Amino acid sequence: MHLAARLPGVDDTTGAGPRSRIGFSSFEEVAGTAERGLFDFVLLAHESLAVLGALAAVTERLGLAAAVGTTFNEPYELARRLATLDHVSGGRVAWNVVPSSDAPAGENFRRGGFLDRADRYPRAAEFLETARELWDSWTADGVPRPFAHRGRHFDIAGEFTVPRSPQGHPVVIQAGDGDEGREFAASAADVVLTRQRPLEDGRAFYADVKRRLAAYGRAPDDLKIMLGVGVVLADTDAEARERAAGIRRGVDLPSRDDGLGAPHPGLDQVADPALAQGRPRRGGTVAVAGEPSLRQTLVEAGGPQAFVGTPEEVATELDAFVRCGAADGFLLDPRLTPGGLDEFVDKVVPLLQERGAFRTRYQGTTLRSHLGLPDPVGSG
Repeated sequence: MHLAARLPGVDDTTGAGPRSRIGFSSFEEVAGTAERGLFDFVLLAHESLAVLGALAAVTERLGLAAAVGTTFNEPYELARRLATLDHVSGGRVAWNVVPSSDAPAGENFRRGGFLDRADRYPRAAEFLETARELWDSWTADGVPRPFAHRGRHFDIAGEFTVPRSPQGHPVVIQAGDGDEGREFAASAADVVLTRQRPLEDGRAFYADVKRRLAAYGRAPDDLKIMLGVGVVLADTDAEARERAAGIRRGVDLPSRDDGLGAPHPGLDQVADPALAQGRPRRGGTVAVAGEPSLRQTLVEAGGPQAFVGTPEEVATELDAFVRCGAADGFLLDPRLTPGGLDEFVDKVVPLLQERGAFRTRYQGTTLRSHLGLPDPVGSG
């Protein structure tokens, strides 16, 4: 199986002690633990390229995945930054393609407003196509060639200034469970992230996405499907479940009378998308039984589903998901940072290795080699 970990972001993990969750030492500690556990990559969404550039200097084999949007960036500039990081890291970079469409983000950019939801995947597809044309404009022996792209969203031409990187193209990751996301992943991604649970839902999603690959001339192994999960471990199942409940409540959700205990007002979307697509407002309802408090709603909504139990139980369940065709691997979300990954690496990884379900050493140096992905087609 393939394993990866999500690095801590802003206000989305439970801190462990006084250290900052987004200080570099926290990123470095989680990345170091992931590399010690022979993980394929770590994924970061918080100003990712800057942090991952620093992590490239303190890791040797671990893949470095950056979540970067296609709505408010431009292909030439982003392709240069990703190719540069791939050079600096020795071929360990991945790009999590994020086809955002929300207005609050758009208001911070020159183009303003928002991208219509019907256009977000077409723009993302053309963005990725354009970036790959730029990366392929250098030959394998280091000769640049002029490029030109004329499309609906991008019209650029010239010469790309960064030589071909060690992987040819960074690994492309797509996260999305909807039909558009599945089709985009089948057509263009190397890894797709999902949160499908239980096992039956995972198997249905896996089969559906793998089935779509043939229409694009791709083999089933050309796309890895990784399930986003949390893992909570303890010596007994009961202790693990008690611990999971505590983590879900979170030390970062205060228990004092701070307003979180009052019934929440409900969130809905603004009716007129021209005003603020994706902006929440008061009024409307949330489909939760009874009258949940805001704290309860945040607890129930926070984070992915968790594998909870003893190390042996968790290893067995993870192995079953892969063997039953529900996933190729897992993206772990260590809800306690920066040390939340250590227990998994120390107690679960050895059990997976004993089963023959996980590597005992890195076989190559690039992220593509870790994932067993083919070299880019038509590159060089």
